[in-house]
This record gives sequence, structure tokens and C-alpha cells, in this order.
Amino acid sequence: MSDSPGVAGFLRSIITVGRELLSSRGTNPIATATGLTEQCHQLLHHRGEASGLALADEVNKAYLHLDESQQLLFFQSLNQEFAVDPTQVIAAANHYREQPNHDTLIQVTKAVEAPRVRLFRRMNMAPGGTTALVKLRGDLLKILQQHPELKAVDADLKHQFISWFNKGFLELRAIDWNSPALVLERIIKYESVHAINGWDDLRSRLRGDRLCYAFFHPALPNDPLVFVEIALTRGIPTAISPLLDLSRETDPNADFDTVVFYSISNCHPGLAGISFGNFLIKQVVEEISKRHAQAKTYVTLSPVPGFHRWLSETASEHGVDAAQIQAMAKSQGENAPIASRDVALRLCAHYLINEKSGHLAMDPVARFHLGNGARLAGIHWAADLSEKGLKQSAGIMVNYHYDISAIERNHDAYFDRGEIAVTKGINRLLG
Repeated sequence: MSDSPGVAGFLRSIITVGRELLSSRGTNPIATATGLTEQCHQLLHHRGEASGLALADEVNKAYLHLDESQQLLFFQSLNQEFAVDPTQVIAAANHYREQPNHDTLIQVTKAVEAPRVRLFRRMNMAPGGTTALVKLRGDLLKILQQHPELKAVDADLKHQFISWFNKGFLELRAIDWNSPALVLERIIKYESVHAINGWDDLRSRLRGDRLCYAFFHPALPNDPLVFVEIALTRGIPTAISPLLDLSRETDPNADFDTVVFYSISNCHPGLAGISFGNFLIKQVVEEISKRHAQAKTYVTLSPVPGFHRWLSETASEHGVDAAQIQAMAKSQGENAPIASRDVALRLCAHYLINEKSGHLAMDPVARFHLGNGARLAGIHWAADLSEKGLKQSAGIMVNYHYDISAIERNHDAYFDRGEIAVTKGINRLLG
């Protein structure tokens, strides 16, 4: 991982020499899948240091020029031409069975590692290599559902990323108005829960009673991996609008008692499935507890992104039309009939607690927070009346409570026995 400024500058000087060597051999980047595949074969078997770095750099840059059809052809080449050789695996396994020792085990280990794994490691050595590979996997994930035969390529990339982006490499940084402009621009760009509408909106989210923390990685020094936006409040909020209000008054001396995580954004599609958010929340809790010791309550105000779709798909079973609930929330808000609101809240509680994907919660946000050891603490009607909030969650939002003394116990109960920690109020909703 070589994207840090000092290392990158040193490598660039080596690459300049390497390019001259490649040029003398007639090696040029070719922005087609066939040409790129040939370059990858050269890179995999190359021995020269300077020219090897230059070749890795050219491979990374050439990939960026592929259109979608050429990307697919390249991924297919990675799957077919850089795959494990079954005959080598069988031979190594037979050798180990006959002579089970360290040396023959090493042979098995080498045989079961696909050549594309070594290719990825070599690509990663060039400046910007990590960024290039993250983008490559992001492109791969877009087409994986239509081309499941490429799952092995994704699995090899993901395995590398789990090592390269492990917790020990992550750096927690507070984001404020004095952070580098490039970082602030990316916070605006990457916000995926509640869109940031320009610089005034961002300034509002970084002043006084608002905080932001992000994880960074040495290979992407000014490019956040994941960030969380936080509101310091008195009491637990039941709607998002007051938290995002640009005209709110801010008292830096206010006696806040509650820390609200109201937005968590993963920044790079290519890092999907690499868990950062759980580490982020735990470290942020530790940081805030030092600065605001009086704030004892840690909660989220979270969307329920799968609720509207699930309700639409099960309308006949529950006798409730998701579109009608959405329209009622939009047109009547808190003035909607209590009985109708209670039906929607009860169904949402059922969805969050009883509807599963495997043995975990179906809703992705619920799965994340419950898996972190949070407790389902509140479900609120007409809490997010934005277009996105209505479309995904029928306007409903949820509080997940992070009780520091119970996090580990809740986490273990959730994964070991499928038990979801809930408040008495949620149990009453379920009847």
C-alpha cells in the first residue's frame, strides 16, 4: 500500500526510470481488455524493480480507460487466465498426503492461491494502486449479480482488502471546518443518508453542537473510508428535521445529555463487506466521552431502508397498502389518525424484529446496529418526510440505544441465540 505522499514521491522517481526501460522495450499501455490482460501477464512474471513498478502503474492507469464492455471482458480474463490450476492443487495435496510436513504444506498453500492474487499485490505496489483496486472491485460488484461466475475474482479481492484495511491501519480523525478542503468536498460527495446541500449545510453540520468523525487509511490519506455525523442534544430526538435545521441556535455551553449518531456513510462501493462502522462507533463513543462526560445517553436516529419495499411486497398478507401509509405521512404528518399511525409502527416493529435474512435482521441498518450490540429503543412516525425518507421508510425512523454496559452482552445474545434487545415500549407496540 503505497499511496502516502512520501513513499509515493519516492516510487514516482523509480517509475520514471522504469518507464524509460519499458519504452526501450516497446511496452506501451493498451486500453483494451486484451491488451490489459497481456500487460497483467507481463507484470505477474516481471522481475525488474523499476520497470515492474512502472508496468504496475501502467496497468492501473490502463484499467481506468476501459469502458463497461471491456471491463467485463477483463474480469472474465482474470477469472479464467489467472485462476488456480487444479492439477497443481491435486499434485500438491497428494504430495502433502504422502509427506505431511512444513515444506509440502507450503506447496499446498502456494498451489491454492490464484495467480490473480499475486497480480493484485503487484498492482497495489504502484502509487495509487490501492485506490485503483478499490475502484476495480466497485466496478466488479456492479455486474456480479448478472455474472456470478466472477465471484471467485471478487472473493480474492475482498480477502486482500480485509488484510489491507484491518483495524490496526485505520486512523480516526475529527472533521471540522478547518479540515482540508479536499476532505470536506468528499464528505459532501459521500454523504449517503441525508444529502448535504452545499457548503452552508456542511458548515451547519460541523458547528457547535454537531460533530463528525471519519476513518482514514494510510493508502488513502485524504479520502475517508467511512464517517459518522453526530448531534449533541438534550433528550432523545424523534425526527431528523430539527437536527438538520440550518437556522437552529447553537449554545456552546449548553448542557447536552445525549449523543445522537444520525448518519453513517460508507464512502467506497469497492469496500463493501469490509466492516468499518462498528469500530468507528465504538471509538467515537470513547472520544466523545472524554470531551462531553455529562452526555450519558448514546443513540442513533436511523432510517429503515427496507421497510417500504417489504410492506409493499406483503400488503396482501397484512392488509395494509404501503403507498397509502407513505401518502398519509407526507400529507398529514403528526396529524394522521393515531390508529393508522399505530398500525404502521406495529408493522415496522414486526419487520425489524421478526423478518430475517438468514438468522439476522432483514433490514440492513437494523442488522448493523443490532450486530454492534445496540438495543431497539424507539420507532417514530413521520420522522423523515424527505423524498428519500418516504420512499425507503414511509417516513419512519428508529432509535437504537448504545448502552455501554450492555453492548457486549447484547452482541453475544444476537449472534449466539438470535435475541434482539428491545425496550418495553417496543414490546408494547408488538402487543
